[in-house]
Amino acid sequence: MAVHTLYRKMMRVLVGAVQFGRHRFWSVTRPDVEGAHAIALTPAGRVILVKLSYAHGWHLPGGGRKSGESAEQNAVRELREEIGMTAHDAPSLALEVDEQLDNRRDHAWVFIIRNVVYRPNRWSIEIERVIEVDSADLPADISRRARRWIDSVSL
Repeated sequence: MAVHTLYRKMMRVLVGAVQFGRHRFWSVTRPDVEGAHAIALTPAGRVILVKLSYAHGWHLPGGGRKSGESAEQNAVRELREEIGMTAHDAPSLALEVDEQLDNRRDHAWVFIIRNVVYRPNRWSIEIERVIEVDSADLPADISRRARRWIDSVSL
């Protein structure tokens, strides 16, 4: 087994353990979480999805909002970090949702961002893969949340 493959597997276990601990902590403290996600569309109109190292299935790029950051800035930052976005059109707010997730309240803003040009990062602890798919042909193992958000907007 290549050293890189072994290292990647070890990092996946470590990140998974950290996420597991965070979820257990949240089940006790029940903090509110705010974050933004993006339905990122390539110039050809294909949806960009990410596979996270600590969760099963495909997800929309996104994550927690930093202090002093707007939801729009949050979505753009996450796309730069997670998929290596280099160019895009102006974000357009598509959804604002409140959900109970892992015993905590999750307030999420979902933006549609068109004409996304990106260069996937060579290596990331959090992101295992990045794919482009047609919105009418989403992968079978896409997260229910991502499918619900994509299905609820007009692309």
